[in-house]
Amino acid sequence: MKLLAFPMQSPSLVRSSSRSLAISTQQLTKRFDRRAVVSDVHLDILSGEVYGLIGPNGAGKTTLIRMLALIEEPTIGEISFQGQRFHPRKFPEIKRYLGYLPDDFPLYDDLNVWDYLEYFARLYKLREPYRSQRLYEVLELVQLTHKRNARTATLSRGMKQRLGLARTVIHSPMILLLDEPVSGLDPIARMQFRDIVKSLQSAGMTVLISSHVLSDLAELCTSIGIMELGYLVESASLQELYRRLSRQQILISTLGSLADLKRELQQFSFIQGIETQSEQQLKVEFTGDQSACADLLRSLIEAGIPLTEFHCTQDDLETIFLKLGHQQAS
Repeated sequence: MKLLAFPMQSPSLVRSSSRSLAISTQQLTKRFDRRAVVSDVHLDILSGEVYGLIGPNGAGKTTLIRMLALIEEPTIGEISFQGQRFHPRKFPEIKRYLGYLPDDFPLYDDLNVWDYLEYFARLYKLREPYRSQRLYEVLELVQLTHKRNARTATLSRGMKQRLGLARTVIHSPMILLLDEPVSGLDPIARMQFRDIVKSLQSAGMTVLISSHVLSDLAELCTSIGIMELGYLVESASLQELYRRLSRQQILISTLGSLADLKRELQQFSFIQGIETQSEQQLKVEFTGDQSACADLLRSLIEAGIPLTEFHCTQDDLETIFLKLGHQQAS
């Protein structure tokens, strides 16, 4: 898969630090008929990140993304890209560095794949021979080169989503905004789409993606934002979320007595709870680090416990999301 090259970046949109803020918002709020859909959002996304936005339907994710894509005008608040505050006078310049893929992007059924992409390349005023070069690059990126002459109406749903992504990056944006791009896709199509996004990140693009498929985001994202009722209630690196909110657990199975196993486990201060799973298996809530986990395993073996399983796990992103939802409700 070929990585995309970016054009020369405008000096007004670039800061010296490679880890500058690609997107920053202050007090970002959107009201419709006096009803707040997005409320007082302070959001910071570092350059080169894949930032996942999650939340239930109606949480305000799409409205937030549309404001970042400069389609919806905020009621109040500020948006900055690469450290530069957005202003309507800068709209043509900034728009060039944004790529936005909505969940209902248009496909023109009477066009073939090549003509469809060329139409949008012309809208972005890409000139030959660079225009054709870009078309070949993005078709290779989304693995649709063999479909260049096929009518868009004949493509599978997964292919249509990849074609939409190709259209979104045809002008080599610096920031990519994806609203539910894998909705309705089968696991293979989701994997293909996920791999493409990883390639774009490797090429230096900053990506914000919303999705209800949390397992995909857990594998793809570097940071996560959680929205509830229009508010951004959590925003942190994925690693930090796991550290603060994910319980560590160990599944331990033995051929011997569970009573003997429990007696040994109760000697360790980092064992916070023991739950019987079956006649030969316990689930242990564990608060130690990796070194403590290794010490525990070694101690059980030295105590003569005939172990058949010692498997460390932690709460996944979906469990963390549900846990935060319950905290908000209470």
